[in-house]
Amino acid sequence: MAPTSNSDSPALVPLLELDGVCRRYQMGSETIHALRGVRFAVCKGEYVAIIGASGSGKSTLLNILGCLDTPTEGTYSLRGRDVRGLSDDALSDLRNREIGFVFQTFQLLPRTTAVENVELPLVYRGVAAKERRKRAVLALERVGLGRRLSHKPNELSGGQRQRVAIARALVSEPSILLADEPTGNLDSSTGREILALFAELNRAGNTILLVTHEPAIAAQCPRAIRLSDGAVVDDGPGDRVATAATRIAS
Repeated sequence: MAPTSNSDSPALVPLLELDGVCRRYQMGSETIHALRGVRFAVCKGEYVAIIGASGSGKSTLLNILGCLDTPTEGTYSLRGRDVRGLSDDALSDLRNREIGFVFQTFQLLPRTTAVENVELPLVYRGVAAKERRKRAVLALERVGLGRRLSHKPNELSGGQRQRVAIARALVSEPSILLADEPTGNLDSSTGREILALFAELNRAGNTILLVTHEPAIAAQCPRAIRLSDGAVVDDGPGDRVATAATRIAS
């Protein structure tokens, strides 16, 4: 297996780090081992795919990375802060300030304009109306939707809706973008456009973790981490990990 971190150099300090993370669920008398000793680190500015088949632990890992859940064992540190033991309010604040979420199903409010959807994280932060509108407009311009500010989701294409969701994730200037199957509801051409946008955002300095089950998408990321049965089984260049995943699946 390739090294589980790009942080071996003393000059690189991990932005996030998981060490021996396990997550177990009790279902009646049965114990479900969703994650088993997961260990890796991600540094600022990396673009990493998390790849695995259905049931491999991707969703559980995403929930932990997004501070929606906490490990049963092991530690998850974000900016050097162990999230275990934090109160619900502290976790909520951490999510709002440090993590931007991009979902497969967009999760936009249907009766709300694009710019109002993008403003939402800033509303929760208590940012003044004038300032949050300014930031939301800039975020939409950044994803190429500066002329769609007043459009509602049903007036936008699938790709445009995903761009609104990405702008909403960016507006708080989070440390990390977590993208959960972001092209899953898009046609192949629009999906390529969204992946090109992620690559552009990464070149601009954004740290991105993209969850996918598709080797072709993982191959476009500089680094990929493959999960199987809740454990990390490969970690390395995206094209190599994707090729190995394709070979195993076939």
